[in-house]
Amino acid sequence: MHLTDEESAMLAGAAGPARRWAIEHQVRVGRYFGATDFVPVSQAHIMADTESLGVAGVEWLERLACLPESDRTVRIPTMTDPRGTDFAAAARLKQQDWMLALERRVIAAFEALGVLTTDTCINYQTIMPAVRGEHMAYGDTGVVIYSNSVLGARSNFEGGPSALAAGLTGRTPRYGYHLPEQRRATMLLRIAYTPRELHDWGTLGGAVGRIAGDYWQVPALVGIDRIPTSDELKHFGAALASYGSVALFHVAGVTPEAEHAVDSSLAPTATITEADLRAFQAAYRAHIDTVDVVVFSAPQLSLMELRDLAAMLAGRRATIPLLVVTSPQVKPDADRFGLTASIEAAGGLVLSGMCFYQSYAREMAEANGWRTLVTPSAKLVNILGGYGYRPALLSMQECVDAACSGRIAA
Repeated sequence: MHLTDEESAMLAGAAGPARRWAIEHQVRVGRYFGATDFVPVSQAHIMADTESLGVAGVEWLERLACLPESDRTVRIPTMTDPRGTDFAAAARLKQQDWMLALERRVIAAFEALGVLTTDTCINYQTIMPAVRGEHMAYGDTGVVIYSNSVLGARSNFEGGPSALAAGLTGRTPRYGYHLPEQRRATMLLRIAYTPRELHDWGTLGGAVGRIAGDYWQVPALVGIDRIPTSDELKHFGAALASYGSVALFHVAGVTPEAEHAVDSSLAPTATITEADLRAFQAAYRAHIDTVDVVVFSAPQLSLMELRDLAAMLAGRRATIPLLVVTSPQVKPDADRFGLTASIEAAGGLVLSGMCFYQSYAREMAEANGWRTLVTPSAKLVNILGGYGYRPALLSMQECVDAACSGRIAA
């Protein structure tokens, strides 16, 4: 790779051991992907929940945090993905003390490194959203696909070490979705039914993801008959990235690069109908009757989702655990508007800064006796089967009904 004088100095250790490690790591990544040089980035976003890090990962971060401050501090705004717990609710979730202790150690290490512990996967809705053409080093797949597609920014999926390296160096290898040619559509899909509810948008994302099934595929959608909301595109993109490892999509007449990214000679690969979406949902719902837990998470809920959920719960009472996860940036407004109080008065539990599947979900299931789970998140449904759950994908209203009755309506 071609290095600038500054990058060569970092590689030689002139900027300290943390930046030398960071640039060495990035050079290896860049060479693997055929990058010829680096691109400056404006922000980094780190996935570093303790369930993934483990004790060894936490200890590694702590060693970096012990370096002199001038050597260890990140150079660009660097933030974190959701953590593994909401400390205020950990006892109710039956999370163990060692989990909380590990979380506190990670928080202390990140703060010493100058990382902003934002604990969110919806920073594009809450914290200085990227702008078109801006290069980023983002970790969470939902963050990457939304920022690439809806905002027109440029980022690859960055693993935790790579995102931290970008924070320390202020650059990332120039490959993949940092390159204009990689951002062109590779397949065209005709959408015969425009979803109307969030779980349907997630279902559509899952269906497109199964067709694409490749990080380097860039699907373009035609036939969407209205402009989707931010939350709708959030659920669509999160599911598309989860089911297909896709990092970028285009929607004709909606996303900023669609007009120039789709070759006129590209023929439709498939047509997706409402029947396809219902079949997708039915496959998860089959053979589930009683419900153990209802989860609104993955991605974290926006203020608008919390408002709608509070309205659906008005005058009702959950009879089984109802977990509602939002970001630390949204939670204060939810408190101020009375949404938290309304949801919790109906028996729900509003959680801040965590993500259900990054929060020792298997251990929580064992501790609480949870097996069957319903959610409006297609992304969560896709992941939780690997944690021992039997999940079902329902609408927000159906999830509320299940929380109040303990069953899925026939």
